[in-house]
Amino acid sequence: MSHTHTSFLRAPHPAWGVVVFILIAVIGLYFVKWSPYYDRSFVAAETHSIGASILAGADGAVPAASWQAALDYAIRYGKAIWQAMLLGLLLGSALQALLPSQWIRRCLGGLGMGSVVAGGLLAIPSMMCTCCSAPVVAGMRRCQAGPGSTVAWWLGNTMLNPATLVFMGFVLGWHWAGLRLVLGLAMVLGLGWLLNRINQGADRPQMEDALAVAPDEPEPSMRAGAILQRWARLFTGMALRLLPEYLILVLLLGAARAWLFPVIDISVDNSLLWIVGAAVVGMLFVIPTAGEVPMVQAMLSLGVAAGPAAALLMTLPPISLPSLAMVAKAFKPKELAALMASVVGFGVLAAGIAIGLGF
Repeated sequence: MSHTHTSFLRAPHPAWGVVVFILIAVIGLYFVKWSPYYDRSFVAAETHSIGASILAGADGAVPAASWQAALDYAIRYGKAIWQAMLLGLLLGSALQALLPSQWIRRCLGGLGMGSVVAGGLLAIPSMMCTCCSAPVVAGMRRCQAGPGSTVAWWLGNTMLNPATLVFMGFVLGWHWAGLRLVLGLAMVLGLGWLLNRINQGADRPQMEDALAVAPDEPEPSMRAGAILQRWARLFTGMALRLLPEYLILVLLLGAARAWLFPVIDISVDNSLLWIVGAAVVGMLFVIPTAGEVPMVQAMLSLGVAAGPAAALLMTLPPISLPSLAMVAKAFKPKELAALMASVVGFGVLAAGIAIGLGF
């Protein structure tokens, strides 16, 4: 082994750790997100479609509640997101193992709008769904990123996803994409500000004991082998902790599709009951990245009114019951409650705007 290579392996932790983390992020996102979405954008432009709605079964209708419906949905959903979920686990654990936590605190640990904007900007190239980004959220909070910046990054992955906005423009129309972009920006920055506001009064974000950085955080002189072993432990622990409950909830939601979406036709009008119901269901249900686009397209074609469709367009992507379970230990209960209520509120607001503008 050359002297240069030996020196690199024993170099201070921040230098090579940052390089490895960036390589994983860039290479992983290229193969999982950037390249596939670039190709799909041409398909959307040419066909005005990005595929069938994941909500429906093989016959195009929402299947009745059953274990077969649960299994079918879990398989379809799993095929769509497994690579991104693996990348999310890799990045969530690498964040803790390869990057100095003081760097995270310095960039994203404040309670001001600067850290919220930084979190939102960092989310734009990630383009992950809410569940696949949840392991990174857990890693950010363990490294003491602020609640506002973490939420801005989490929500920004879906609401500011440039690929989804392009798909939406070609498939649904650019007025729908504009509505999503404007309200998406308001959601990302507004809810980031709100969670920081909830935590005002502390000099810096205060973490629960369960979120405290592990006592074996790498020292600057720690060898590469020890750091990589720690990364493996973090990855394994995160996977074993997050995936079982996540899979169970995906199965349950897949089975309950017929109950959550009992009617998808012209009878779903712009009444407040349908709008609020769509907003609540959208907030709880789980979909892959951009899955809301073909779902809303199919609903509009079946006569569903613009109000409930707009509510789903705003509430399906940012959070879900499985992703909320995955980040439950990363936030206080009142923070999660405020997040859920606010997402529903944005869905109702989107419905009102869509109705008012005559979508």
